[in-house]
Amino acid sequence: MINLLNFFFCQTNSAPNNLWWLVFVGLIVGAAAGYFVEKIISSKKIGKAKDLAAEIIDDANIQAKTIKKEAVLEAKEEVLKLKTEFETEQKERRSEMSRQENRLSQKEDTLAKKIDALDAQQKALSAQQSELSKKQAEAEKFSEKMTKELERVAGLTREEAKKSLVDMMEDEAKHEAAFTIKKIEQEAKFNGEKKAREIISSCIQRCAADQVSESTVTAIALPNDDMKGRLIGREGRNIRAIETATGVDLIIDDTPEVVILSGFDPVRRHVAKIAIEKLIADGRIHPARIEEIVAKVRKDIEITIKEAGEAASFDTGVFNLHPELITLLGRLKFRTSYGQNVLNHSIEVSYIAGMMASELGCDVALAKRAGLLHDIGKAVDQEVEGTHIEIGAEIAKKYKESPDVVNAIMAHHGDVEPKTIEAVLVAAADAVSGARPGARRETIENYVKRLEKLEEIGNSFNGVQKTFAIQAGREIRVMVKPEVISDADALILARDIAKKIESEMEYPGQIKVNVIRETRSVEFAK
Repeated sequence: MINLLNFFFCQTNSAPNNLWWLVFVGLIVGAAAGYFVEKIISSKKIGKAKDLAAEIIDDANIQAKTIKKEAVLEAKEEVLKLKTEFETEQKERRSEMSRQENRLSQKEDTLAKKIDALDAQQKALSAQQSELSKKQAEAEKFSEKMTKELERVAGLTREEAKKSLVDMMEDEAKHEAAFTIKKIEQEAKFNGEKKAREIISSCIQRCAADQVSESTVTAIALPNDDMKGRLIGREGRNIRAIETATGVDLIIDDTPEVVILSGFDPVRRHVAKIAIEKLIADGRIHPARIEEIVAKVRKDIEITIKEAGEAASFDTGVFNLHPELITLLGRLKFRTSYGQNVLNHSIEVSYIAGMMASELGCDVALAKRAGLLHDIGKAVDQEVEGTHIEIGAEIAKKYKESPDVVNAIMAHHGDVEPKTIEAVLVAAADAVSGARPGARRETIENYVKRLEKLEEIGNSFNGVQKTFAIQAGREIRVMVKPEVISDADALILARDIAKKIESEMEYPGQIKVNVIRETRSVEFAK
């Protein structure tokens, strides 16, 4: 409309006035007619929309009333359902309460009956207690009467009789206690000896060492007697060269096809034996060749000694030994004691000591180590002064062995007191190894001298009547004069004889000292 007016005003300036007024009026009439038409149409649309809205509102009200009615019905049904469930539950609870009330009533009745029964029992017990009290009073009166009668008859008061009875019971208790103690001691001694025998016999069986019987004299077989002259050489130069190079004596006598080597050092004797055998096989026997062969054999023997020591260490499971101790162990291969090879003996002692330590729950490694080294002093006892025990202890200290090993070495012949159980086991293993059948041998002269020495030691004590060495020198029986030696003195005498034997003699195993005291009482009937 505004655009139209603007257009009209613009056009008034260029067109005739009347024409433009007509056009203007027409436009106004047309606009008014369009406005009224549009208003009428809008009024109809609004009326239709109002009618539609009213219908929708009516429908909504109807649906809301329907939903409300349905909700009210559902709520009433739910309330009715809950009410029914509640009433049912209440009925069940009332039934359960009724049953409980019935049970409680029954229990009350039962308790009432029990209370009545207990009351009746209590009355009966009260009556019995009264009766017992009367009887007890009567018994006390009777006991007092009897006590007075007994005191009158026995002539003892109550306290004196009580003391006599107590003394008698004490004597019986002491007697029973002494008998029990003696029985326990006997059982402990028997079981201990039995267990010790089982352990030692088991260890010996498990050891299964070969019997040893080696000679300390070295004999060399010759192919013929002409070889003796070649060994002697012109003006004896060959035999002098052999003795000078080896340090042993070569004895050539009338024995056919045999020469004998004599020397205190078994290693030197072995070197001489091997060297002579090589010279005989080679055929060239003269001083220069002798020195060459002896030097070569000595080097070979040093290797053999070291290998023997290493093999002993490996076989026994004793490791981390000083190299010098390995060498000294190997030297024991050429050392014998009473015909028993000392290296084999040391290995055997190590085995037995280790097995006994295992059976007793002790330190197996310590027992094996001490057993292997217990005779290490015998490797050089012919070169160094002192007993093999003292020398062995010094060697062990020198090469940083533990104090327990040193103590076991020093204590294996009883020179010092053992400080550990392993030291005792080493001493026992040493005795077992030396005392088993076939392990060692003695000449008849040495055997007889040992028996005579045992009897001489026993007879040297005052009060000894006669001493007998029996069981191949394993036991001596000392007969004493009963008027000089009492039973208590007999115990002291046995200990003194044993100490003197230990200090003055060397022997394998152990020697039992049995002191016998016999008292005879003689009377003649006239």
